Amino acid sequence: MNISKIDINNFRLLKQTSINCEKELSLIIGKNNCGKTSLLSALSKCIGSKSEVGKFNYFDFSMAFQNRLYDVIDGKNDFSEDELKGIQIDIYIEYGNEDDLTNISELFLDLDPDNKTVVLRFCYFLKDIEKLRDDFNAYRNSRKNLSNEKAFTKFMDKKHKIYFEFKRYSVLYNHLKGEVDNDIYKFIDNKDIDISKIIAFSYVGARRNVSNTEDEELSTLAGMYYERTKDMESNNTRISGEFEDALDKTDEEFSGIYVNVFQQLTERISEFGGMRKNETVLKVISRIKEMNLLRNNTTVVYGNQNGTLPENYNGLGFLNLFSIIMNIEIKLCDFRKESKKDESPADINLLFIEEPEAHTHPQMQYIFIKNIKKLLEEGRKINKSEKKINLQTFMTTHSSHIVAECDFDDIKYFFKTNEGDNVISKNLSDLEIMYQKEKGSKNNHFKFLKQYLTLNRAEVFFADKIVLIEGDTERILLPAMIKKLDQENEYDIPLSSQNISIIEVGNYAEIYAEFIQFIGIKTLIITDIDTECYQTNKDNKPTLQASRVNDGTHTSNPAIKYYLKKRLEIDSQNTKNKTEMEDQKASEKYILTNLTLTDKIITGIYDDNGNLSWESDENGNVLIVYQIKEYNKDGKEYNARSFEDAFFHLNRNLFTERGKKTKKENITQCNSDFQGLKNVKKIFNKSVDSYDLAKDCVNKKTSFAMDILLNSESVDGKDFANWEIPSYIKEGLEWLQK
Repeated sequence: MNISKIDINNFRLLKQTSINCEKELSLIIGKNNCGKTSLLSALSKCIGSKSEVGKFNYFDFSMAFQNRLYDVIDGKNDFSEDELKGIQIDIYIEYGNEDDLTNISELFLDLDPDNKTVVLRFCYFLKDIEKLRDDFNAYRNSRKNLSNEKAFTKFMDKKHKIYFEFKRYSVLYNHLKGEVDNDIYKFIDNKDIDISKIIAFSYVGARRNVSNTEDEELSTLAGMYYERTKDMESNNTRISGEFEDALDKTDEEFSGIYVNVFQQLTERISEFGGMRKNETVLKVISRIKEMNLLRNNTTVVYGNQNGTLPENYNGLGFLNLFSIIMNIEIKLCDFRKESKKDESPADINLLFIEEPEAHTHPQMQYIFIKNIKKLLEEGRKINKSEKKINLQTFMTTHSSHIVAECDFDDIKYFFKTNEGDNVISKNLSDLEIMYQKEKGSKNNHFKFLKQYLTLNRAEVFFADKIVLIEGDTERILLPAMIKKLDQENEYDIPLSSQNISIIEVGNYAEIYAEFIQFIGIKTLIITDIDTECYQTNKDNKPTLQASRVNDGTHTSNPAIKYYLKKRLEIDSQNTKNKTEMEDQKASEKYILTNLTLTDKIITGIYDDNGNLSWESDENGNVLIVYQIKEYNKDGKEYNARSFEDAFFHLNRNLFTERGKKTKKENITQCNSDFQGLKNVKKIFNKSVDSYDLAKDCVNKKTSFAMDILLNSESVDGKDFANWEIPSYIKEGLEWLQK
């Protein structure tokens, strides 16, 4: 028996969110403020402790629901009952023939043996809209100093419990249609059905009481752990007996000492009480209780054979890790009910672990996720026997290191919609399905992507934006370019303050297409125009070879050919009869050099067969940029073919003006300052253009990029002031910043 799905409506950011649950571990990831903690809160208010269940407040409603409710109460809009049903949370439970159905059978609404799903529904719904409208109008008339919207918010914050009610239902699941039948349901009265026997829920929250001050949280947890485990049918029984024997002996010794300690006090009390000698004897004896002793007199220390130190002397990372493990052990003990002989474990036990990575370094995070499944599996065993509880675990994280070590199929990716008023949950296992239709040499794309992202770029799942780059040069220089743009412009939110993931993809940007569409965040693709034209090869046959942009007719760049394929096809048809075009085959370069920035903004579209293609869309969330025409400081207009070509065109003086008096001295200094160059004399020869400089003078691209950084200068507090960013990259980053 397990929870297979959770649907949440109108709860905070989770306006209409569906989460598929794994049978063992579901790892929930996503950038900040995307609903991960809201999921924990929603579950706590439905299946948590008695002090939490049903304790909704007005701000638990989604903003869309709050706004809609105000409009209706204010008389601005008509409405349907479904619109104002409030918070609704459905928990889907699947069971098999081998499961004990004693508890869950109370929720059955049909007798179909093929229906193996039960739906628990929790609602916080509006029960009397007319009373709410009348009461608010009276309140508004008494608070004319507030705007209507503010008055409504204050009113609902204080009074929502009067108009909303929390209820639980069992709702029929139509397994033939694969959906809930809202017309057939059963009200759940806690007096008749104890939901905690079906689902037990507990969590280890992110706000753990861990600090290296005088507090001894671990020592307190040690006492709690003993209390849970002392009655377990294992070695602990013997240990518990030894503990109690030691306490009895200690009690006798202390009681003997107490006779003398409290003698004067007991005699005076006897006098005031009018007690006769030897008739009523007042005594103070020792009664040491196990739990109090452990809670108040036990300290966790650490050290080696040379000595020990208190727990608060340890680092926060270790304290946090110890706290999580001890908390998990305590929760598992509670789930197993081993200390409560008259109770049985719940049918499903759901453990929620929130952000376990707090204060821990990457290596510790790797170790944690590697061992957590083993810890949870061992924790399922009742009294270390073969009998196990049904345990499901949700874990949220912001750690790319935990993601890198986790099973890809366990990951649930949370992200906000473009409107920002809802969160969508996606299974990374669904990404594999999207790639399965690829055939031939492309059928290993998902395997490559999975390995690359988890091993090298797991942080992309927590990013606000993505940049795909081709190689080392862009990887080294892009952070400097971002900082340079920030210093030259007064952005509301500087690029360097945004959470941007930079991924090096080489010539394989096409592999990431399904992933870009899946993850749904703003993406900039920086590539080269890579023009070519027909030239005669050594066999005297015409072949397409690299050429200057002015001489080119085609592009060899696979990213451009893939992402702008439709644009090239459409514009080729529209322009093939123009005089600038020799024939349709020669149209690629012409089209590419005449596209505007808006033309290069694209969006992914799936056809009826599930095939992904990309179309120009000014509101799209993907932009592909490549070299364009631009003027240098000498007023020369030129369209470069590569990054190095564009950089030489704009910044030739960076290499030639080395602060020396003669050309010969500047050449010598340039050789010394730029270790990644060769044939340096050509840079000083004005008859050699930047295309040839990029082809003949760059010895090693990584060294070339590092040389640019090492020879950068600051002017008036602005870094990298002695060179310019190529326009195509600048335009792309400015688009990304917005």
